[in-house]
Order: sequence, then structure tokens, then C-alpha cells
Amino acid sequence: MTLRFRRLLVIAPHPDDEAIAAWSLMRRARRCGARVEVVVVSDGGASHPNSRSWPRGRLVVERRLEVRRVLRTIGVGCASVAFLNLPDGALTSHLAVLRRSLARALARSGADVVISPVPHDAHADHRAVAAALAGVRGRGERRMGYSVWPEGAARSLGHLVLPLTSGEVQQKRAAIRRYRTQAGRITDAEAGFAMTHRHLNAFARPTERFARL
Repeated sequence: MTLRFRRLLVIAPHPDDEAIAAWSLMRRARRCGARVEVVVVSDGGASHPNSRSWPRGRLVVERRLEVRRVLRTIGVGCASVAFLNLPDGALTSHLAVLRRSLARALARSGADVVISPVPHDAHADHRAVAAALAGVRGRGERRMGYSVWPEGAARSLGHLVLPLTSGEVQQKRAAIRRYRTQAGRITDAEAGFAMTHRHLNAFARPTERFARL
């Protein structure tokens, strides 16, 4: 996969999907001088329901900070990250708003390449983002899709493949683990998500893979 673009837009249904999907792609793009922007669609507030130590408001704020901290390490500053703040776990109920918001984001960015979820991702929020974006008329940009769920599904995407060095794989693993709210920091939630070694191995593989959309 050759980096031949000036502006890259990555659309993430939840805070951390951008790193799982395209951390190395974004890092290389910045090193080549391309502009990288990220749109985080949901507020990320549903990952740890009924946590007493991390109520929804606190969790939403922290997840935004995690995104900014991780992206800053690869040269993507706060001004290049937008949060749509739609409700985590309920994007299918907000398709019209989501479509309008993504249309505005595409128009503002002027991106050559747009990275977003594939329509068949196992998570309903990801499918909602894919459906909303499919309803947005393009301006000639190249659109590529990524898969997050089920974990490891991205290995089946073979259209566009970015091989990573062993160093890049380790750096990506470290970046994903910096989303600490998702990596075991919160322990008092009912059915809260906690990233396992299996997740991490699936999310930080020797390649980043994308499908043409």
C-alpha cells in the first residue's frame, strides 16, 4: 500500500477505533507530511454501565482525553480531532443526524482518502456509521473500510494492505493500551468492557488491512 494522498480523514464510531483501525497508517501519513483528521462519532459512554467510580459523564470526558493523548504522539493535534458526541450504543437511532454530521465533516476536511467501518462489522454502531456514510455523496475521495468486530476480522480484508514492522506493531500495541478505560482500569461496572490479550493481539497485527468501499 503506497501513501499517495495529502489529506486523510479517519471516522471512528467509538474512541479508540481510530487507533485499532489505522494507527500506523496515520503515523506514516503524518511523517510524509499529509494532513490527518479524526472524527469520533459516539461519546463512548456506554462501555461501563452503572460504574459508581466512573459515571457516564466522567467516562465520556476521559475517553476524549485518551483519544487526544494518543493522537498527539503521532502529530495529530486537538484541532484535527472532532467529537460528534452521539450516544454510544444507539447510533442506529440517529442515522439522519449522523449522515448530516458526516457530510459536514467530509466537506470541511477536503480529504483525498476517507477511512471508515465496513458495512458488515459485527458492532451495530459501526454498521450505522457505514450506512450513514454510504448516504453521503462523495467529492471524488477514495473511501476505504476497516473491520474491528469481531476481533481479528480485519485479517479477511485484502484489497489494501499496509505491512508493519515489528517495531510498529509494538508501538501500536502500546498506543492501544493507552486507552486505559478500555484496558482494565474500570473494575466496578456491570458487564463492562475490558480489553484482553486476545483482543490486543487481534487489534495490533503485522498488517493494517482495508477494503475498497
